[in-house]
Amino acid sequence: MTTHHAQADWGDDVRVLARALDQAGDVLDQVHRDLLERPTPCADWDVAALADHLVATPANFLAMARGEQPDWSAPAHVTEEWGPAFRVAADDLIHWWHEHGGETESSADMATAELAVHTWDLARAIGFPVERLDREVATRALELLRSGLTPENRSGVFGPEQSAAEDAGTYERLAAFAGRPID
Repeated sequence: MTTHHAQADWGDDVRVLARALDQAGDVLDQVHRDLLERPTPCADWDVAALADHLVATPANFLAMARGEQPDWSAPAHVTEEWGPAFRVAADDLIHWWHEHGGETESSADMATAELAVHTWDLARAIGFPVERLDREVATRALELLRSGLTPENRSGVFGPEQSAAEDAGTYERLAAFAGRPID
């Protein structure tokens, strides 16, 4: 028998993941064809590649939650309406957590961290106001990354930690910790 939990019963990790998914969709709604070739804080990706990666992220985390091996090298390729394409997979991911979250030792925080960093990357690249991003999402993501990301296990995914001003916002501190230059 499957037990369905009301959102109030979800752990904080799932509640914050839902907010991270919502805001990523909101930022992806602002991607337009004339922005696709812009550079992003992700050194090897332009806006098109980053948007494709973000659209594929919920499906990859859903595969992981199900105990499957995701293929991070095969991003979705979307040519328009990135937000709606993202939301379909995001809904599948949050529904899985809604139905199975209490049955796993896994945490939704990994997905939140991935989404928080890349949503900031995309917001910066397309001129979306970073101050409109949810600070609790960034705080939770930063806590997770600080708890497990070391200089030795950053290669290939995160660059070396960058400096951020003492008065930097939560997203800037997250981005700097994830190896993004803050300027």
